[in-house]
Amino acid sequence: MSEELQLDQNTLVNAWQQELPVYLKPGDSALVQADLADPKGLRVHINAAGRQFYSFDFYCSYLDQRELQVNLVDVERDGVTVDEDHDVIQEMTAHYVRNIHECGQALQRYTNP
Repeated sequence: MSEELQLDQNTLVNAWQQELPVYLKPGDSALVQADLADPKGLRVHINAAGRQFYSFDFYCSYLDQRELQVNLVDVERDGVTVDEDHDVIQEMTAHYVRNIHECGQALQRYTNP
């Protein structure tokens, strides 16, 4: 039986902000913020390295102490929303979702002590 996540959202955001860059490619950057509407939710913004100027926005929510749900919200290229169905975008999205899940696993020391 899964237990409810009992953790201060600001502590969680700070842990994510420190840990997530370890899982990204060199040159990628990330900003993690609390979702003000959901105490178990995080907003993750990733700027992809390279000359394409892609950025990805994800909504992440803890379903319990161990399980993290990750949803793509938006993809932009140089500030303009792009079609998320393009093969390159799909590959990049899958890569970042994997990075986010790996980071979530590493942060279980906070969420599932």
